[in-house]
Amino acid sequence: QVQLVESGGGLVQPGGSLRLSCTASGFTFSNYYMSWVRQAPGKGPEWVSTIKTDGNTRYADSVKGRFTISRDNAKNTLYLQINNLRPEDTALYYCAVPSTGSRGQGTRVTVSS
Repeated sequence: QVQLVESGGGLVQPGGSLRLSCTASGFTFSNYYMSWVRQAPGKGPEWVSTIKTDGNTRYADSVKGRFTISRDNAKNTLYLQINNLRPEDTALYYCAVPSTGSRGQGTRVTVSS
């Protein structure tokens, strides 16, 4: 069955960086668009970024210029490089397959001094 496992979250100071990973299994990863979504405490899910099968990317305005999505189809892995972190980036980050609704359990990012 489809499995999506995120990793790489943690506690980081404002201005810091993290690299999130999402390892996929149970489906042909290279055939699907992949997305990152986040949910801040007490708020609803917020779309962050999507990468298409051809590598084209899209970003939410709130993260444009600071976040970079990428994929390694040989490793069935999705990445999110997060730079210049802000307190408002604090959230549970999870990867998802937009066309199927599958998602992982998420990895928590906390930005605090």
